[in-house]
Amino acid sequence: MVNLSDSAEGPEGLKKNVFLTTIDNVYNWGRVRSMWPMAFGLACCAIEFMAMMAARFDLSRFGMEIIRASPRQADLMFVSGTVTKKMAPNIVRLYNQMAEPKYVLAVGACAISGGPFKEGYNVVSGIDKFLPVDVYVPGCPPTPEALLYGVMKVHEKVMGQSVRTAPWYKRDQLNEPLPMPVLGPDLYNPKDRDALKKLTAAKVEHG
Repeated sequence: MVNLSDSAEGPEGLKKNVFLTTIDNVYNWGRVRSMWPMAFGLACCAIEFMAMMAARFDLSRFGMEIIRASPRQADLMFVSGTVTKKMAPNIVRLYNQMAEPKYVLAVGACAISGGPFKEGYNVVSGIDKFLPVDVYVPGCPPTPEALLYGVMKVHEKVMGQSVRTAPWYKRDQLNEPLPMPVLGPDLYNPKDRDALKKLTAAKVEHG
């Protein structure tokens, strides 16, 4: 039996280890070919998602045709459409309920940056202000072909990951849930609380 921890080359030797590389390839291939999406259709981009799922473009050839309504059974979240301030906390809540490893694909200009509604009082200027987005698919709306390309970029990212370095396999790595956005007179991210307090104090000080 080979003790991998005693590799003569240390961590670099592990990277070149054929046995571990094969495990990564087989394991990641299985994840790519059985990735269950969760559709979060918010506006017109969701129609393009439906077209991608249909027979002409056929997402099922990737083994991804099982669209889950429960975040606990999903690996990939499609955020497609205009993200409003009222909806953002729910999106973060669903993301936190997904099991690791999980990925986010931002579909269309609205999900990426707010799109034509960017200056709207109730629109979030990009879901990446609250979620870690893995792939952006621009367009208004993007075509089904563009969505398929985005899916394949997610697959590329998955195939480049390793069981040696993935954070969700590390014993000392706890996957803390993302902070829930707080909706009041406006929407803010709790991570920005200290910066907002300093900004408010500066405004009060300067009258």
